[in-house]
Amino acid sequence: MRTLGLSVVLVGGLLVTPAWADPPAPGSSPYVDSTFRYDLRIELPIVGVGLGAWIATEIAKPQLAPQPCRICERAADGTDQLNGFDAGVRSLLRAGQADIPGRLSDVTAFGLTPALMIGLGAIANYYQGSPKQGLVDLLMVAESTVLAVDLNQLVKFAVGRERPFVHVLPEAEKTQGGNAADNNLSFYSGHTTLAFALATSAGTVASLRHYRLAPLIWALGMPLATLAGLMRISADRHYATDVLTGMAVGSAMGFLGPWLHRKQGPRAAVYPVVLSSRQSGPHGTSGVMVGLGLQGTAP
Repeated sequence: MRTLGLSVVLVGGLLVTPAWADPPAPGSSPYVDSTFRYDLRIELPIVGVGLGAWIATEIAKPQLAPQPCRICERAADGTDQLNGFDAGVRSLLRAGQADIPGRLSDVTAFGLTPALMIGLGAIANYYQGSPKQGLVDLLMVAESTVLAVDLNQLVKFAVGRERPFVHVLPEAEKTQGGNAADNNLSFYSGHTTLAFALATSAGTVASLRHYRLAPLIWALGMPLATLAGLMRISADRHYATDVLTGMAVGSAMGFLGPWLHRKQGPRAAVYPVVLSSRQSGPHGTSGVMVGLGLQGTAP
C-alpha cells in the first residue's frame, strides 16, 4: 500500500511528460525555464530508476533486510545498552496503543504531505507560472524525494538497527510477528525522510520561483512533516535519533535538489586595480593608487 501510494503521487504528474518532451510545433518557441536548468534525458531516468529501485527493495525486503539485527543495543548477557536520550524520549512519547499513531504516520507521510505540497505548488504555479513550468516544479520535487528515499533505504538495510518495539521483546518472540523482515530497519526513519524531502523541496522550489504562496508551503509542510516523525516515535517504530536523522537528511536532500538545479547569474570577479595620477604646474604631484575592482554580479 505504501509503495503504491508513493508511486502514484510522485509519478502521476509526470505521465504527461512525453508530450512535454516533444519538439515544439512549427512557429512556436521552445519552453525556456527562467529558474532551473535541467536535462530530461537525465532527470527522468533518475526519477524512474530511483522509484523503481525503491519499489523493488520494498518488495524484496524479506530477502534484503538484515536478520538478526546488526545494532541490537544489548550486551552479550542481554543487558539493555540503549542510550539514555532515545530511552527517555521513547518513554515520554510512546503511545499505549501503537497502532493508532502508526496509521496516522502512514496517512501523514504517504498521503497528506505529498497531496498538500504538490497541491499547493500547483496552485502557486497556476497564478504565477505556466503548465510547463509546473511540470518542471514537479520534476524537481519528485527527483529530490526519490533520491532521499533511496538513500534512506540503502542505509536502513546496511545498518540493521533493531526497532524499539522489537528491542523490548523476549528473544524468542522477536521473529514471531507478521512482518519480521521489518524488525531491524529502525535507522533511520523512512516516513520522516519522505515527509521532510517533500516539504523542503516544495518549499525550496516555491521560494526560488518567488511564488507568493511560498511562505504558506513552508508553514504547512514543515509542521506536517514533523508530525509524521513524532507519530513514528509514538508508534514505537523508531527512536528519536532515527527521526532526527530522517529530518536532517530529508531536509538536506529536499533543499539541495532544486538548489543545485537553479540557474546562476554571472559570477562576481574581483581583480586588482592600479591607477596613477599626475597634477601639472610648478607644484605638481604624482601618485599611484592601488585597490580592488569588481566585475559582474553575485549569483
